[in-house]
Amino acid sequence: MNTRTTALKTRQKDAIPNIHIGQVYDQRYIEADIHYERLENLADFFGRNMPVHYHDRFYQLHVVLSGTVRVHLDEVSYSARAPMFFLTPPTVPHAFITDDQASGHVITVRQQLIWEMLGGIDQPNSQGVMSQPLCVELQTSGNDAAASRMLQLLEMMSAENNPDSLQHARAQQALLQLVLIDISRLADQGQPQQNTQKEDVRVFHRFNELIENHFREHLTLDHYADQIGVTEARLNNICRRLAGQPSKRLIMDRLVQEARRLLTYSTAPVTEIGYHLGFKDPAYFARFFRRNTGVTASEYRDKRKNL
Repeated sequence: MNTRTTALKTRQKDAIPNIHIGQVYDQRYIEADIHYERLENLADFFGRNMPVHYHDRFYQLHVVLSGTVRVHLDEVSYSARAPMFFLTPPTVPHAFITDDQASGHVITVRQQLIWEMLGGIDQPNSQGVMSQPLCVELQTSGNDAAASRMLQLLEMMSAENNPDSLQHARAQQALLQLVLIDISRLADQGQPQQNTQKEDVRVFHRFNELIENHFREHLTLDHYADQIGVTEARLNNICRRLAGQPSKRLIMDRLVQEARRLLTYSTAPVTEIGYHLGFKDPAYFARFFRRNTGVTASEYRDKRKNL
């Protein structure tokens, strides 16, 4: 590979954010090998529409228990009904959108631990399975014992999610190894692949990247489409097919997500948060937040304090 090609790939990779859960979300686990969290808690922080990103040196397993999930793993897109799971190996770019009320589990694991565990699993091709992204719908009815057992193991991991409890890390590792066995057994099921043109996926990812960089500026859809090099109609069509939502909704959702995050994790007054998000009129921000969440900003902040 020549120097020019290497530099191009480096720039492309740098454009996709690397998210370290321990640093960004929960610093109690910054050095942990295993991080467990409920999907709905992460959704409150990151939002239901998670733009393209990756996790350097970490595997991540999402298990969604209800609703419809749209997942983009590298350059392949899926639309799957819960219960389902998708697995992302380290550095694999991925994005996903879940329903507003979807619940489930998210496990983030340091890659070295996964490699050590796979060495102890006497399951054909288990290491090969974990080297590629997966999206699998779980058939919990009938004779699919692996799917039912996997969901039970994840509930046990949820119950065990107390770093102060005796032998916490050892218990989580034991449960995780059983989960990995079931993943390797379930991986050969047909993946619900959605035939999506790579160019459409590229446009969708670029749109999400632009939203992330400019959502506070309240730009028009025409401006976003012009930056991407497509018509507004095509951008909207791609968003409806890949995300199940119109393009304008994705921008609004990012504003709502950031407002929720600031109301939860900062002490700034509501008016100041509105200005920070690009709203010149505090009353307009108040109406925007209530229209999109069903509660006022103050009510939302009070509710989060009581959790």
